Amino acid sequence: MVSLSSGNRVLQTTISVTKALAAAGNYAAEDVLSEDAASGTAWVFNAIVPRNGMSGKIIKAQAICETTALTPALALYLFTATPTSALDDNVANTAVIHADIANFIGRIEFPALADLGGDSEAVVTPSDETGLLPLPFRCASADDALYGILVTRDAITGETATDDMTVRLTVEIR
Repeated sequence: MVSLSSGNRVLQTTISVTKALAAAGNYAAEDVLSEDAASGTAWVFNAIVPRNGMSGKIIKAQAICETTALTPALALYLFTATPTSALDDNVANTAVIHADIANFIGRIEFPALADLGGDSEAVVTPSDETGLLPLPFRCASADDALYGILVTRDAITGETATDDMTVRLTVEIR
């Protein structure tokens, strides 16, 4: 969506990433949420900006879990390159490690997911004092993507393997 604001052109875009979580066992607090317990990958938000090296700010974030009745709080660590921190599902989070500091953008804090009969979900906007938005960023000079590590802040039981977790980031670019 393109809109005009104070004579400046503002572009808003939303990028979604969905992973079928491995969920081979219960999650402890501060475990990584990913698609594989042995070869997990970062959450890659491709084409988050129109051109390599551009900057913007994240103004909204959503986490949506296909499994109902799961209500953990989550944290999303964001980087400008694939982090070397733990990426495998159901392992203790190691982000942010010293090797990733140069690429670390910041963290988005999701409140506890809500389950009101459908998928469990949480939304963070700048009006939420604890979500840490807006979050400014600049992509790497040869890249248009951001890379994330999703971590549960609470223990999770009752998860189902291969259920989808979706993270959506809405970005404003000037």
